[in-house]
Amino acid sequence: MDDNARYQVLRNDEDQYSLWPADLEVPEGWRPVGKEGTKDECSAYVDEVWTDMRPRSLRERMDNVAS
Repeated sequence: MDDNARYQVLRNDEDQYSLWPADLEVPEGWRPVGKEGTKDECSAYVDEVWTDMRPRSLRERMDNVAS
């Protein structure tokens, strides 16, 4: 593994996160969130912000049922 590799954090329309090599084109359906760094730095960021692992559509359905 290349410890010097740079990654960026991506998020999709379901508010799911992924780490992606910073030098590769962002895949369709994903967008950068503005965080770039080492794998450990990006993983720590995702751990901090992605506190609800459910896809957004599921959260919305569950919220509607609870209302």
